[in-house]
Amino acid sequence: MLIWTAKFSRKKAVAAVIAMGIVMAALIILMGRMEENTEPPLLTDNTQRVTYLQSLGWEVKPEPVETLQFLLPDTLAEPYLSYNELQTAQGFDLTPCLGKQVSRYTYTVTNYPDRSEGVQANLYICEDRPVAGDICCPGANGFQEALVRSSEDK
Repeated sequence: MLIWTAKFSRKKAVAAVIAMGIVMAALIILMGRMEENTEPPLLTDNTQRVTYLQSLGWEVKPEPVETLQFLLPDTLAEPYLSYNELQTAQGFDLTPCLGKQVSRYTYTVTNYPDRSEGVQANLYICEDRPVAGDICCPGANGFQEALVRSSEDK
C-alpha cells in the first residue's frame, strides 16, 4: 500500500482552485471557437449556386430557367411573412436583407422523388449569400417545401 501526503496552505489551495478555474474557462472559450462555421457560403456565380444545391442533395439542370432581381421591402408583410417562417425553420432568414436587393435563381430539379418533371428549386441570394430557398411544383397539384432536406429525406 502506498500513501502519499502533501501539505497545502490555505493560500496554495485557493491559488490552485483559481488556476483550475482559469484553465477550465480557457478550455470552454476554445471549444466555443471550434464550433462549425455557421456563416452561409459565398455564391458569386452559377457554378457555385449549382454546387450548393447539389450539396443539399438536389440535382438540377446547370442553367437557371429564370433569374429575377427585386427589392425586399423594409418590413415583412404577407406573403413574405409566412414565407420567412418556412425559411427560419430551415436555417435561413430574410430579415437581415430587408430593404436590400435580392436575386432569385430558379433551377429545374431532376431528382425529386416520384416526380420526373415540373419541380423547381428557388434559391434567393442577397449580397452573394443564400438567404432563402424552396422546392416547388407550380400549377395543379403543386406544392412548396423546404430547400434544406432533413437527413431522413436525403
